[in-house]
Amino acid sequence: MSRIAYEFYKNKVMTPDEAVKHITHGDSIGFSGFTGAGYPKVVPQALAARIRAAREAGDDFDVRVWTGASTAPELDGALADTGGVSFRMPYQSDPIMRKMINNGTTDYVDMHLSQSSIQVRQGFLGDLDVAVVEVAAIKENGQAIPSSSVGNNVVFLERAKKIILEVNSWQALELEGMHDLYYGTRLPPFRMPIPLTRTSDRIGQTCYQIDPSRVVAVIETDAPDRNTPFKPLDDDSKKIAAYLIDFLQHEVSLGRIPKNLLPLQSGVGNIANAVLAGLLESPFENLASFTEVIQDGMVDLIDSGKLSIASATAFSLSPEYAERMNNSAAKYREKIILRAQEISNHPENIRRLGVISTNGMIEADIYGNVNSTHVMGSKMQNGIGGSGDFTRNAFISVFVSPSTAKDGDISCIVPMVSHHDHTEHDVQVLITEQGIADLRGLAPKKRAKAIIENCVHPDYKAQVQDYYDHALSVANGLHTPHDLRTAHSWHVRFLETGTMKA
Repeated sequence: MSRIAYEFYKNKVMTPDEAVKHITHGDSIGFSGFTGAGYPKVVPQALAARIRAAREAGDDFDVRVWTGASTAPELDGALADTGGVSFRMPYQSDPIMRKMINNGTTDYVDMHLSQSSIQVRQGFLGDLDVAVVEVAAIKENGQAIPSSSVGNNVVFLERAKKIILEVNSWQALELEGMHDLYYGTRLPPFRMPIPLTRTSDRIGQTCYQIDPSRVVAVIETDAPDRNTPFKPLDDDSKKIAAYLIDFLQHEVSLGRIPKNLLPLQSGVGNIANAVLAGLLESPFENLASFTEVIQDGMVDLIDSGKLSIASATAFSLSPEYAERMNNSAAKYREKIILRAQEISNHPENIRRLGVISTNGMIEADIYGNVNSTHVMGSKMQNGIGGSGDFTRNAFISVFVSPSTAKDGDISCIVPMVSHHDHTEHDVQVLITEQGIADLRGLAPKKRAKAIIENCVHPDYKAQVQDYYDHALSVANGLHTPHDLRTAHSWHVRFLETGTMKA
């Protein structure tokens, strides 16, 4: 049965191959999608085929790709594989797209997710030619029910010259009512306070506002989101989660945060999911989450009754949990709110609510600076995502990581990070499976002492301590002791030998 109830759109229904004829060389395209949820499933593949055919015929054809965050192989991978993506923003995680970014085929602008919609609105990125947005259904009045993510869709649908809608019958109709789409965003000098004072507040509407005159094509699909299973919890992840739970209990005991904590933000990934699993066994009740994505562990917390409300912009669920969400969306929409990322990641809301943020990292240095994006300083991995939005504005900001990577060949705690994403001014707590370093109120030398003692793997502790002692003597009592001649020798050693071990 068709999910297109709006008569005007029924005449716009066509095949993906017909739809992509509305896209031309050089177009900027705003695709829906955030962490593999709610992205268009068939138009990107049809576009990839068109780009490839044009290039094989000797014609120029490339596009600029904008999204909410990462998507899936059917979008990022398919388009990147053509070599026809000239520009990509604001976050990605596809291995083919990553290759094209690092070899220079694709210009990549890595930006804070909360700022991407602002740059779209102010026209800094140029015109948005086409928006390709997945929806769950189109109602009789023309309003569209959002699917499993919101991301930048509100601003894409506002600004695009042309709109292509993918109506996906795999998405549950009962998602209607879960979304909160705020249409009050303005640029300065007309900006007003966002009227959100509690995680549970709803300040917008449940369906997209779309100008029918700009809709050039409607596609019907039934393809599922590309959901990736989480790895089983390993011992390191469990230890990291336990340290965080102990830290939160200590903060409660000192009266710094309430017994039900403050709204929690959790980055994407296996360690973040392990932390959520740890909360399931913790004494905390009546929790709230103000975050980017709803992960498996958060669904378990809702089912247990421990999590009262979760606000995000998308799902990031394993296949099993995605099926559970689809089958029980009517139940979960009472506990889950999906917002645009310009609201879920907005610094104003994060700071007002007093969010406790927990994010992963590639490496941290002995003074608390964190690299979230680059391997060995030059190779882009995924991007900063929303970690900066939450870290800088959180009431308590936490970074978590195993102490080593590459089977122990790399230390994730180094003398100096090879790329700065989060400075020592914003990073308050570091946790590895070795322990926890609370950096709040500590001068640089005391931060170094806490990190070396508590977070470094035993295989690297003597090396890190030796660097610090050497820097201390060379810096001659200066505020932040470093020897720039040797600080990056760790990274050079790995590039030359494949290991950081001395």
